[in-house]
Amino acid sequence: MSHTVFPKPFEAIGCNQCRSAADLGFQITMAFQPIVNVVTGKPYAYEALVRGVNGESAAQVLAQVTSENIYRFDQRCRVQAIEQASRLGLQHLDDCRLSINFLPNAVYRASTCIRATLEATRQFGFPADRLMFEVTEGERVDDPDHLKSIFHEYSRQGFTTAIDDFGSGYSGLNLLAEFQPDVLKLDMALTRQIDTDPVKAAIVAGIVLVAQRLGITLIAEGIETPQERDALALLGIELMQGYLFAPPMIDALPLGERFGQAQPSL
Repeated sequence: MSHTVFPKPFEAIGCNQCRSAADLGFQITMAFQPIVNVVTGKPYAYEALVRGVNGESAAQVLAQVTSENIYRFDQRCRVQAIEQASRLGLQHLDDCRLSINFLPNAVYRASTCIRATLEATRQFGFPADRLMFEVTEGERVDDPDHLKSIFHEYSRQGFTTAIDDFGSGYSGLNLLAEFQPDVLKLDMALTRQIDTDPVKAAIVAGIVLVAQRLGITLIAEGIETPQERDALALLGIELMQGYLFAPPMIDALPLGERFGQAQPSL
């Protein structure tokens, strides 16, 4: 298995494109959805979800991402998320994280490609150690060793690492065997209607045991009913995300006002 995804000639091109991250050819904004601790009721994190400036969905935005602009897009999403979260006062919510999705195939060298992110945290006054980076299990990764190197660098930098949509594809356990992130986010395919599906309940119970053995935090995604919430809580999962708590909101932090969210900066 190769340990290098991108040959050196392409590496230079990619880094140059990252430096001009503002020139995407289209505009984006961020919607934020809370990840809630159901025991305390407080947000554990807010996930930044890309949207078009006129409310276009993530799918519509991603349809404009090509091999020519993927590097600029990945970098722009990171900076945009930090800028908006800071303006909305997320840094003033006690120990609350900002969760950012990243595209592993848009990262050449993690230590180099993270520079713009760190610069944004300094520029906008956001604590770098409260960043969480999610990679979706469904994201096609040509070289798993490359993804592992990204995760290891992010851990070294003090970021929280997460695998999103765990259980939605076929590589979840293999990926987990290769690298143990701080957080696993259970896909809604496992959590939806878990209160009436004993098979899903058994599978999730098994994942809970594995996570406990490995010291990994679990987040249940796609929660829509109190019954799903309660069934997952009985299995020992305290962190959840879904429309039961709040939908994603463009340029706003749902629930934040309940827990001392500062007024947005002007």
